[in-house]
Amino acid sequence: TAAARAASSKREMVAGLAQAARAARVASVRAGVARRGLATGPNGLMDASAVTKALEKSELEGWTAIDEGLAIKKTYEFSDFVTAFGFMSRTALVAEKMDHHPEWFNVYNKVDVRLTTHDASGVTDKDLTLASRMNEFAKSA
Repeated sequence: TAAARAASSKREMVAGLAQAARAARVASVRAGVARRGLATGPNGLMDASAVTKALEKSELEGWTAIDEGLAIKKTYEFSDFVTAFGFMSRTALVAEKMDHHPEWFNVYNKVDVRLTTHDASGVTDKDLTLASRMNEFAKSA
């Protein structure tokens, strides 16, 4: 029927748009990693040595590679709960704009953060960018 053909065509169009958006995100991640002078694999995925090299930069102070370089982590400690929560709120706004959300855990004045790019199954420029922004927010908290 005409309705079934229209629905099928709409599904194909949406799938095509999703694929184009995914390709654009991958290209953006690869460009960001290339700007940092790091090697990447599929989907902008960084190998463990590239992650270690990236974490040596001053804007990523305190971050460490975990899970054989598939993620990075850091624990922040603030003066009190309100300051910790303010840091998380500032981070949440940036993370939402990036469409890249941290795994984190908060107890009183401490915030444990783990970053990885689930689409790429490892660390990408998105993680490094968010980690750098989080360090900025923590310094001004």
